[in-house]
Formats: sequence, structure tokens, C-alpha cells
Amino acid sequence: MELPENLQQVAARLLGDRLPLAERFVRLLAQQGVERGLIGPREVDRLWERHLVNCALLADAIGPEVRTLADVGSGAGLPGVVIAIARPELEITLIETMQRRTTWLDEVNGELGLGLEVVRARAEELHGIRQFDAVTARAVAALDKLARWTLPLVAPGGELLAMKGSSAAQEIEKAHKVLTKLGGEDPRITTHGDGEVEVPTTVVHVRRRAEATRKGDGRG
Repeated sequence: MELPENLQQVAARLLGDRLPLAERFVRLLAQQGVERGLIGPREVDRLWERHLVNCALLADAIGPEVRTLADVGSGAGLPGVVIAIARPELEITLIETMQRRTTWLDEVNGELGLGLEVVRARAEELHGIRQFDAVTARAVAALDKLARWTLPLVAPGGELLAMKGSSAAQEIEKAHKVLTKLGGEDPRITTHGDGEVEVPTTVVHVRRRAEATRKGDGRG
């Protein structure tokens, strides 16, 4: 699966000298993803457009202050593996419930030498045990439900970054009470890749209050 010509410039900007690693990851997905139930057959021809560049744009949205990051519901490694390729300075934990997916993630981690931590667990099982500077999620659940799973994993002062589509504003409105209860504040929407890709990446950012309470920590 070759990198399309129209995406070469943005891919080079986002991935730099790590682009060959991304190409290896795409080949692995193209060769094994459908057979192992990680992606649908229609996705093979659009791995770069719909997935790799899309997730690399999320990596570009992560602030320079972030050192530790968890990706919840990592699945095929989108966005977690792509973030690890684009941002090698980050300490990244992939959280996934299904064994066949964690097996795949472990294999990719070893093949590409990414230094990831792969954890087979539900996000809720890590509440009160692990916290991270940032937590990412893509196509996991609506924001109100996603916040219950992910915000307790965000360290006070840290941030949840959820990849969303055109319904992002409505999801924020619907999730307002849940976000407040869990210590979330200042929800905002950013777009990335404008003028570079046909469909920019939309990210919902929710910061966790620096003085988040026990109740907001998912333990009360």
C-alpha cells in the first residue's frame, strides 16, 4: 500500500524521518488486518488517507508538555501506534480489552521497536491505579460515555483528546454534566490538517481540573 502522492507532503511534515516506520505499519495492516479482524476489507485501499495521516494529525495536536499518554480502545493501533511513530519521545500505554487485538499490538510493538506498554484491560479497571498526562481515543464511544471511562485516567491538569466527527459540538453539549462531575473543564474543538487533507481531523479536548476531587477521580 503505497503512500498516495497527494499525502506525501503532509506525511513528511508529520512523520519526518519516522515515515519508513509508518510505511512498515501500513504494510502490516494491509497484509494482516482484514484476516485478523482488525480492519474492514474496504479500509485497505484507504489506510493512509482514512487512518494513518488522520491519526498522525492527532499526534500533532498533543502538546509539548505531555510526557505520558494512554490510548484507550487501541484496536488495530489507531491512533496509539501512529502516535508512537510520530512522537517517539512519549511514554505510551495502549489499553485494549480483546486478546486478539493485544496480541497484534504486542507483535507490532516488537516488529517496529516502539517501546510501547500494552495492557489488556477495560479502562475502568485502571481507575485509581494509573494516570497519564494525556489520554486519547478514536471511535470508541460517544463523549458522555467515553468521559466516564477516560477522564479518571487523566492526571489533574492533563487532557483528554478524543477524535470526533461532525457531531463533536453536540456531543460536548450532551456530555456537559458528566464532564463537570468528573472534573473536566474547558471542552474545546480543534481541527488539524486544514488545506492539507480532504477531511481534517477533528479533536475534542477536555482538560482535567488541577484540583480534581476524589469524586472526579472515578473512585467516589
